[in-house]
Amino acid sequence: MVLFALVLATALQQQPPVPRPFPRPGSAPATAPAPPPPAKPAPASSAPTPAPAKPDPAPTEATLGVPVYPAAQFISSYNAGRGQRFYIFGSSATFVDLVTFYRAVLKQKGELVFEVPATHQFDVGKFREETMAFPPGVTIKDYQSELSQGYPNPKPGGQPARFPSIIQIVPVVERY
Repeated sequence: MVLFALVLATALQQQPPVPRPFPRPGSAPATAPAPPPPAKPAPASSAPTPAPAKPDPAPTEATLGVPVYPAAQFISSYNAGRGQRFYIFGSSATFVDLVTFYRAVLKQKGELVFEVPATHQFDVGKFREETMAFPPGVTIKDYQSELSQGYPNPKPGGQPARFPSIIQIVPVVERY
């Protein structure tokens, strides 16, 4: 009996066999595992579904402090930090037409910041490093090239489907 008890105790203390990968090379393929049971539908919650975010309202020229190119379409605005926002407009006008327009209305030459992709910047106010994240200005960028057909219109079905040029406006924020 003692011997039987020792054998039984030893057998119970042995580790389970190490799992082996399945199927093993050279073995017959196994049948596919049974599909998992269908998921139970989640219980209905009493929390209301959040409404989709409202698009940004288009800013006015008075808000921006500079004119907006005629027929330019407001795309969106973004937090620039330090209480500033920048506003993005798409235009079907060419880069050259936009630069010409802003040279005339702002009565300044501006600066060609990059040749490829063509990017032109106009300063419209004094940059105060202690209170501003970006200098106030108008930046024109050419989005049409051999590699790009233009900036995609984010509005589903919006026309044009792509904007050849983008206008970015950082308005003047008067804080002292």
